[in-house]
Amino acid sequence: MSVPGISPKVVRGGFVLSHPGGPRRVIVFQYNPDTLTRTMKPQVPPDEPGDRLEALRLKGPPQESYKFDAEFDAADQLDRSEVDRHGLHPVLAALEACFSPTLFQLEREDERAGQGVLEIEPVEGPLTLLVLGRNRVVPVRITEFSVTEEAFDIELNPIRAKASIGARALTVDDVGFTHPAGLLFRRNLQKRQDLAALHFTNGGAEAAALNQLAREG
Repeated sequence: MSVPGISPKVVRGGFVLSHPGGPRRVIVFQYNPDTLTRTMKPQVPPDEPGDRLEALRLKGPPQESYKFDAEFDAADQLDRSEVDRHGLHPVLAALEACFSPTLFQLEREDERAGQGVLEIEPVEGPLTLLVLGRNRVVPVRITEFSVTEEAFDIELNPIRAKASIGARALTVDDVGFTHPAGLLFRRNLQKRQDLAALHFTNGGAEAAALNQLAREG
C-alpha cells in the first residue's frame, strides 16, 4: 500500500556477474533505460521445397536479443568516493568486465602456452544476468558495447556517459539443461508461459468472438 506524498521505491535494473565458486558482482543502472528493443528470431528448419511436414516445426527456443542504453551521471553520485575521485571510469570498467577476460586469465593462458600445451581452451567469462524487474532475469552474452562520454572533469574523467548495449539471451541450446544459465532459461520460460496463460484466461468477450471467427473460418 502506497503512502500519500511518498513516492514508491523504484526498482533499478542492472547486471549481476558470477564466476563458479566466486562472489556475485552487481552493476546497478543509475537510471533505468527509457527504451528497450527486444528482437526474437524463431528457430525453424531450413526451407526444403515440397517438405510439407516441416512447415510448423520448431528446432528450438527462439534467439532473443536486447538493445538499450544505460546512462550515468557522476553529478548525482558524488556521495560515492570512487566517483568523486575517478568519475565514471569505475562503472564503465565494471560494464566491460561482462565480456573482457581478466589479466590473471590472460597470464595463465600465456603460461600454459609457454609450457607447450597444444590446445588451450578459451577463457570463460562470467555468467552475466540482465535484471530488468521481477519478470525479466535473463542470462545473456554481451554482443555489442559502445560508450559515448559526454562531459569531463578537470582531470578528464568522464562525468556523463551513455553505454549502448546489445545482448543475446542464452538458452539451453547454448549451455545445456543443467548449467546455471540453462536453469535460469527454463525458469524464465515457465514464467512466460504462466504470464501468457493469464492473458489467454482473461481474454473476455472479444477473444471469444475472435475464436468463433477462427472456428468458422
